[in-house]
Amino acid sequence: MALDLSSCKKALYSLENALHVASPDTLVTHDKRTQEVIRAGVIQNFEFTYELCWKFIKRWLESNIGATYVEGVTRRELFRLAKENRLITDVDDWMEYHDARNETYS
Repeated sequence: MALDLSSCKKALYSLENALHVASPDTLVTHDKRTQEVIRAGVIQNFEFTYELCWKFIKRWLESNIGATYVEGVTRRELFRLAKENRLITDVDDWMEYHDARNETYS
């Protein structure tokens, strides 16, 4: 089953824009207060994009290999299944995204 990835594409585009605005060359042109707001925006964009992506991955796996294989698995196992089904290329990269996501709440 094909999933509508338009919301994922929009989220990724928004994250890319946020990262562009937060580039060191651009960021230094702003005062500290504005820099903090920009930083918060980048973090929020990253969190939203990551959450949307892993939920899309889970939904695709449930639809295509079966919910019984996906329910209750760890995030690492979910990403392993995603790699086996060629949805992602590197489990460790996605675990790093997951760890980074968890750090944003610290």
